[in-house]
Amino acid sequence: MLNFSNITVRLGGTVILDGATAALPPGARVGMIGRNGAGKSTLMKVIAGMLEPDDGSVDMPKDARMGYIAQEAPAGQDSPLDTVLAADVERASLLAEAETASDPHRIGEIHERLNMIEAHSAPARAAKILIGLGFDEAAQQQPMDSFSGGWRMRVALAALLFSQPEMLLLDEPSNHLDLEATLWLENFLTSYQATILVISHERDLLNNVVDHILHLQHGTTTLYPGGYDAFEKQRAERQAQQASAREKQIAQREKLESYVSRWGAKAHSAKQAQSRVKALARMEPIAAAIDDPSLTFHFPSPAELKPPLITLDDAAVGYGDNIILSGLNMRLDPDDRTALLGRNGNGKTTLARLLASQLEPKKGAINKSAKLTVGYFTQYQVEELDTNDTPLEHMTRLMKGAKPGAVRAQLGRFGFSGDKATILVGKLSGGERARLALAMITRDAPHLLILDEPTNHLDVDAREALVHALNEYSGAVILVSHDRHMLELTADRLMMVDSGKAEEFAGSLKDYTDFVLGKNQPGSASGKASGGNRKEERRAAAERRKQQGELRKTVAASEKQMKLLGEEVSAIDRAMFDPASAEPKHASLSMTELMKLRAETQDKLDAAEARWMEASDQLEQDNGNG
Repeated sequence: MLNFSNITVRLGGTVILDGATAALPPGARVGMIGRNGAGKSTLMKVIAGMLEPDDGSVDMPKDARMGYIAQEAPAGQDSPLDTVLAADVERASLLAEAETASDPHRIGEIHERLNMIEAHSAPARAAKILIGLGFDEAAQQQPMDSFSGGWRMRVALAALLFSQPEMLLLDEPSNHLDLEATLWLENFLTSYQATILVISHERDLLNNVVDHILHLQHGTTTLYPGGYDAFEKQRAERQAQQASAREKQIAQREKLESYVSRWGAKAHSAKQAQSRVKALARMEPIAAAIDDPSLTFHFPSPAELKPPLITLDDAAVGYGDNIILSGLNMRLDPDDRTALLGRNGNGKTTLARLLASQLEPKKGAINKSAKLTVGYFTQYQVEELDTNDTPLEHMTRLMKGAKPGAVRAQLGRFGFSGDKATILVGKLSGGERARLALAMITRDAPHLLILDEPTNHLDVDAREALVHALNEYSGAVILVSHDRHMLELTADRLMMVDSGKAEEFAGSLKDYTDFVLGKNQPGSASGKASGGNRKEERRAAAERRKQQGELRKTVAASEKQMKLLGEEVSAIDRAMFDPASAEPKHASLSMTELMKLRAETQDKLDAAEARWMEASDQLEQDNGNG
């Protein structure tokens, strides 16, 4: 069992955690979620004993072995396999002692213990974990210094999983993983027999692995049973109850204040009034149940271009004399939504760079529409933002000659309105920097968006906002992501990049998941899909997306019109029954004219409500069928 009580942490004068409290059941598998900056990593460091809280305590079994990945990736000349094996400290210690021990009795104890912990099978177990995380047999023997930071963090994750701690702490473990490794990790954690506390924004992982959700908000914690979908439902119900309780409290407060105001000065009612004053003082205000409104994604729609946007004809691409992909035959149309699948290192980014004109084909041909513009997002753009400049300064430099209003409008599409546009980038969260990078690459309303792992810095709600923005975007999309939820909701076409080729995957994302996990034989998995059926499916998906975009526009426009017309009806009612408070445009109208105007306005309101109801029902039905 893991309990923490009243955890309070202040960093640089800012309260990060404010009395966070929870009791996690024995063997619980808990997903920790919350907006970026909510304090998730801070709380995990407190639990791991790496950070001392200003107040509060953590209680857990004294002999429980806890596992937590260090911030620095392992390095040196040791191989990944040796690094992972070294994580089993007891095994390494026993093997070292066995080399020098001379006492027969002690030698017997050592070998008995080695047998008990199954030391003989350790290399095979370590290799299996490394293979799952993307290291083939050759890579497992290379020195750690030959790998990038992301791959070395994979080794750190492998070492942690191999050590089999009784309490496993994972802080966004899929950030350095591709889709294939993410699928393997999820499968591994599903069968892991221990307490798990994982910070993740992967909706599928949170649904398939955990049995509790720990939600951090405003420095406090709330524990919900079930996975992420169950949490969303419970949170919605909780917020509705909170909103109802708040309305009742406001009404009660107004009633008490009215009584005090009316009778407080009367001698015969002074005691009753005083008791109301005390009741008001004791009444703790209930917070409004509103979400953070800062999440915004809106891609500007490009001008129409005739298909195809791009065609590849037996093209090959690579670096220098090294060919990475060859035999590329591909057509990209304006309504295509394509996900590139395959392990990191197989060439997904190379293909993306070819399509973005950052690389030229080594052989074959690439043909593009003359007016084609491309927006290409990578993590490097997020990391290379000037921390001493503001979003407004970044965008002004890029949009040379544009009017200030146009620059502000582009920033506003991604949540940087008002003062938010003039905050230093160094003070923005990772998710906010990702939004700024997206705003920068779409400033010219590109016909094609190429997004390479756009969700790494985004929390669950921000990812959902990005999904909606992509589905409303009218251009073509190439997507590289390990977020299955995003791929399922946005991609109509799957392209598998493997063994120097890029070919259409014949099945669904579920089929690909089964293929990766070894549940099905490759069969036609890497072959080309049946052209007619897949083309029809893509066309149908594009048409559904277009229709849903129109429905969402109708819903939004109807809601705005309903609000304005409702306010107009209320204003007319005031003019009819309280002429003194009438607005100037109504003050000169007769009662007959006001009644006629009210009837006309009510008819418009009824029509707007009908449009809203019809579009909402259709949208809900389409989502249910999709």
